[in-house]
Amino acid sequence: MTGSGVFAVEYQTSIRALKGVGEKRAQLFEKLGADTVGALLQLYPRQYEDWSQVTRIDAAPFDKNCCIKARPVGEVREHRIRKGMTLYKVTVSDGHSRMRITIFNNKYAAAKLKPGHDFLFFGKAGGNFNGREMTSPMIEEAGTGERIRPIYPQTAGLPSRAIESAVAQALNEMKENLEDPLPEALRQRYSLCHRRFALENIHFPVSREACEIAKKRLVFEELLILQLGMLTLKGRSRELAGCRLTRDTTAAFFSTLPFTPTGAQRRAVAECVADMQKPTPMNRLLQGDVGSGKTAVAAALCHTAAASGMQTAFMAPTEILAGQHYKSLSQMFKTAGIRVALLTGSTKAKEKREIYEALEAGEIDVAVGTHALLTEAVTFRRLGFVITDEQHRFGVAQRAALSQKGDHPHLLVMSATPIPRSLGLIIYGDLDISVLDEMPPGRTPVKTYAVNTSYRERAYHYVKKHLDAGRQGYIVCPLVEEGETDLTSAREYAQKLQNGSFRRYQVGLLHGKLNAREKEETMTRFYNGGIQLLVSTTVVEVGVDVPNAVIMVIENAERFGLSQLHQLRGRVGRGKFQSTCILISDAQNPEAVKRLKVMCETNDGFKIADEDLRLRGPGDFFGHRQHGLPKMKIANIFKDIAVLKEARQAADGVMKADPKLQAPENRLLGEAVRSLFSDIAL
Repeated sequence: MTGSGVFAVEYQTSIRALKGVGEKRAQLFEKLGADTVGALLQLYPRQYEDWSQVTRIDAAPFDKNCCIKARPVGEVREHRIRKGMTLYKVTVSDGHSRMRITIFNNKYAAAKLKPGHDFLFFGKAGGNFNGREMTSPMIEEAGTGERIRPIYPQTAGLPSRAIESAVAQALNEMKENLEDPLPEALRQRYSLCHRRFALENIHFPVSREACEIAKKRLVFEELLILQLGMLTLKGRSRELAGCRLTRDTTAAFFSTLPFTPTGAQRRAVAECVADMQKPTPMNRLLQGDVGSGKTAVAAALCHTAAASGMQTAFMAPTEILAGQHYKSLSQMFKTAGIRVALLTGSTKAKEKREIYEALEAGEIDVAVGTHALLTEAVTFRRLGFVITDEQHRFGVAQRAALSQKGDHPHLLVMSATPIPRSLGLIIYGDLDISVLDEMPPGRTPVKTYAVNTSYRERAYHYVKKHLDAGRQGYIVCPLVEEGETDLTSAREYAQKLQNGSFRRYQVGLLHGKLNAREKEETMTRFYNGGIQLLVSTTVVEVGVDVPNAVIMVIENAERFGLSQLHQLRGRVGRGKFQSTCILISDAQNPEAVKRLKVMCETNDGFKIADEDLRLRGPGDFFGHRQHGLPKMKIANIFKDIAVLKEARQAADGVMKADPKLQAPENRLLGEAVRSLFSDIAL
């Protein structure tokens, strides 16, 4: 949200209203998401410089920043060392010791250093115990600068000091109008400060303790608003469903399958059927590891939905995955008389028109597709069931948009990114959760080995043995083309392999810059055996299952997170053959070594997710904001897990007492929730 817009009218005021912020500077603030005064106050510092603790010169550490209070001894000396480069040198004293200050090309800073005046010098001390020196320190007059100073996210042309000045002005002008959205009783229950104190001390903390108190309060507020929004969505789904299951045909469907479903699959289906028989719509997350059988669960539910006269919309994030689901469902339903259609951006115009007409007429039972299902042209006769796959790649708004094509349809979202169950209950607060924690029988765990680059040729030789036996394999590398790193691009790498070690084999290439048709053609050739070795970037992480692919080599394996490595590894081991994954890395840092060791020790996605979270912290657990939640300004869902649990508890209490957030004490909370979820009509 760009500007809270909930605590006072002044929050909505344009950033241009602040003194010193003209048109050009306002555009720079807008780049940082601070287009209003409210948004500026939520542009929180990314770190702090502690100018409040003054260090004596003779005690200044050599390895970290410190603040020294001293006065110049004598005049500043100017030295021109070459054209366009001037050094300014001065000796300063704190009354105990002296220190040399060197300033590069900053005449303004040098000119203000007058003898007899105290200044603060902030930077890293150098020299030795016989004489200290500081090069290019930040300099402030003593008396005004002895405090903890904020460092803000910046953009070219807008330094942190300029942002600091604008924030100070905004806080000063807003002081009397800083209403608090948290009711006083709730603040007391969770020992939280007032919002005014929080904003003042997150930007300009009077002490480190005050900063921590402020941060906890703001994190709590943000997570509370998030949880209230999720619970509102969940409550909204409790309106009457447009369609209810009148028959349960899942047992009949299971009897047609060439395999016996696992207990976990049967349990998940039963939970979903029970939900879909209720008067309110199902709102459930199906979470299962790679290969745990989520598609068969979805198929059983599509089958029973069709028997009750419902249409199903099944949305996947990529054309490759949508095509895979279409093929799987078509195969499973070939004797059931259930009509399945595939709708993607690549579908020909004539075929699209035919699908649109058939959907509207109710002649298609299951529409599988990508975002193409969201277009206005798609109209269902009786949409009763919505499925989205790879949940972390879709936002809440996209789920809602698809659901709006029906009359409160049942919703199932599927994810192959295992996360700890307790965390899942919070992150997916608007959903109930079913977990597939058993693997289908006959699935042989993938053997995983970590080696350094000196073993690369031996790894290639091992790959060739499998290709010679009629199997297929993958080699995964992190980048598509030469960039700022020294990693070989996928294109060059594939060419090198085709002309070198694998010249007798058919080598293919798959990467994110291919268009959808090219990706589809490449994967089809691989699936049909026309490509023996597929060189790919991570786009293969979610792709077509190729049971004949039994070997994967991952280059620069340290570049990937554990969960992503696990997803990649899941592309092999899909058939009856023993499969192998070889991780190549020269990484020496302990964290990377530990990650690769975990991959070699377990195939359990939930254990891997726990370890990934523990090792990497919040980081890129889901990749770049792929979890679909509104963007947080200060809270971190993983790092702030303890506060998140408190906020969840508080949200449950608030919603129980006031589900519509209409009570006077909850008015501002209600506004904040609607603002955060502004792309969804709550």
